[in-house]
Amino acid sequence: MNPPRQKPDLKNLHPATQLVHGGTTRSQFGETSEALFLTQGFAYPDMETAEARMKGAEPGFVYSRYSNPTVAMFEERMALLEGAEAARATASGMAAVTTALMAQLKAGDHVVAAKAMFGACLYVVEDLLPRFGVASTLVDGTDLSQWRAAMRPQTKLLFLETPTNPCLEVYDLAAISKIAHEHGARLVVDNVFATPILQKPLQHGADCVVYSATKHIDGHGRCLGGIILGSRDLIENEIHNFYKQTGPCLSPFNAWVFLKSLETLALRIQQQTLTAARIADFLSGHRHILKVRYPGRPDHPQAELVKRQMMGGGTLVAFEVAGGKPAAYAVGNQLSLITIANNLGDAKSLITHPATTTHQRLTPEAKAALGVGEGLLRLSAGLEDAADLIADLDAALAVLDREELAAE
Repeated sequence: MNPPRQKPDLKNLHPATQLVHGGTTRSQFGETSEALFLTQGFAYPDMETAEARMKGAEPGFVYSRYSNPTVAMFEERMALLEGAEAARATASGMAAVTTALMAQLKAGDHVVAAKAMFGACLYVVEDLLPRFGVASTLVDGTDLSQWRAAMRPQTKLLFLETPTNPCLEVYDLAAISKIAHEHGARLVVDNVFATPILQKPLQHGADCVVYSATKHIDGHGRCLGGIILGSRDLIENEIHNFYKQTGPCLSPFNAWVFLKSLETLALRIQQQTLTAARIADFLSGHRHILKVRYPGRPDHPQAELVKRQMMGGGTLVAFEVAGGKPAAYAVGNQLSLITIANNLGDAKSLITHPATTTHQRLTPEAKAALGVGEGLLRLSAGLEDAADLIADLDAALAVLDREELAAE
């Protein structure tokens, strides 16, 4: 009999290889595709085993709200890609954010967060956490002096997303994590826009990373999900108990979909990034566009930081149409190929008007402070041919020429 084949050391291999093989556990049938364990509970061979597993004295699965073989494969693959020791998958991206924050906080604690963030995350920081006695301070994420000034003895967490939604600001992870650690606090990073392909927050000092797997990780607009990654101590001793007791667990079916999607994540991000860069270049020279924001361009306000911290400009472009909301709506409504939707990271290119969708709950003053103007559009580049997308944008922007002529 031949000796068993050696398993590769995936930690030393490239992300594209990790995304195909990471975390794979085969059943007795030896399937090539990951198995879908669509089960609520698990049977024990005897009462003693049941007792040992419930106590944590013996490894094994107990209940799918705690853990599940398919979900565990997804968690292990994501942890390998991120360079994290452990992970817990959740039912949505917002479940990941809320769990990551609340599991580490208690009444009397204080959070410092960048004010430029997704509207639902802002709700958690500004409205939800204070209900449980956790104070918060919002700062300009690009201004390190504001992070330092906001720190208190009670500060336990710093929270940010970078690049930001929707204006694509980029924050200095190494510098901000240093501020956190000097005050005995931790840094939690929402890395959804950059993806683990283009940015590794843990390598820059972050303590915890969260994703909406609904976005690029699925990449095809099918399933909701999220994931929290960090050290084994953080995940198993702080996150897991909150997770187990409150139940934000990921469906095994969704985990299986994500596993299959991860196999093509590196390829998709590479192509979508190239397309986004071409779109940004086209828009930057258009007479109806006031401003283009793309982290891969040299005119981005944090271009030097992007070079140090990211491995590409990403899949999203933000641009401001001259003429405010009426002009932005006219362009969006004229598009025939690019879909109007407030999601991102899809195989299909998507466009949204942040002021009336993702950031609609903010006051006009808050929107203005974040740069979310009435003419701002956010475009998520898909997998269509870049030339076709540019032609679609060009034709849509031409509606503004016709409106100008009509006004004359």
